[in-house]
Amino acid sequence: MKNLIVFLLLVLSLNIVASSCHEEPLKPNIIIPGPPQDHNWTFETSPFWFDEFDYQGLPDPLKWGYDIGGSGWGNNELQYYTDDIKNVVVGDGVLSINAIKEVREGKNYTSTRLVSKFKGDLLYGRVEVRAKVPAGRGTWPAIWMLPTDWEYGGWPSSGEIDIMEHVGYDLNKIHISTHSEAYYWRIGTQRTATKVIENATTEFHLYRIDWTPYAIRGYIDDVHIFTSVNDGTGYKAWPFDKRFHLILNVAIGGDWGGQQGVDDTIFPVSMEVDYVRFFKMISK
Repeated sequence: MKNLIVFLLLVLSLNIVASSCHEEPLKPNIIIPGPPQDHNWTFETSPFWFDEFDYQGLPDPLKWGYDIGGSGWGNNELQYYTDDIKNVVVGDGVLSINAIKEVREGKNYTSTRLVSKFKGDLLYGRVEVRAKVPAGRGTWPAIWMLPTDWEYGGWPSSGEIDIMEHVGYDLNKIHISTHSEAYYWRIGTQRTATKVIENATTEFHLYRIDWTPYAIRGYIDDVHIFTSVNDGTGYKAWPFDKRFHLILNVAIGGDWGGQQGVDDTIFPVSMEVDYVRFFKMISK
């Protein structure tokens, strides 16, 4: 009798196992994340990296390096970038980047492209640059950021953040933009805002971005004019989750700056920078 009961229990268990094989498998509870939420991040009030330019001579080598050369820089620009003190100098509390009409390495102009790469890098935070831009047809000054490590690939895949751009033939119109593989100027999808600042070339103004996991917001004199939002679709739209560094330069001519030619009577011209400050984002 005991053997019969054991046999019946064995048959019953086999039937249960067999029937369970035909049931739908359990599906894991996968939550697909949506776009990031805006947590209204704030920023520290004291900068963690800065240059007040309260010294004399070349920019502080502990904070700044240089991009050197006359390759055209992807935009058919006309200048040769140097690290010469005649092109970049600090004095009277101001950094001056000077574009000069002179022949150097086959180019008819010299200037400077100053970079904080590996010396002042930032992932999320506030960037403030108080500056005065040059006037004159053919000038193309910029305050902008590029990725330090290019982890998503070459431009524009790893992104670009333009805190301030100005082209001399369109006097006093300031542009703030972001570029990525999905949104960039060569395919006409860049995210951009513009504002006319009547005295941009004669007075200093504060150019700023607030960069968080949710958005990059741009300001001029603390007035909000630009927002680029992380839509949560990945790096092609939002590569701005890696560290970037700051670039200060004055280009001459090029695909944009040279659209109406270059006025050779304006030289030398200068972009002047009062200070640069990076503030950490306060995590939530």
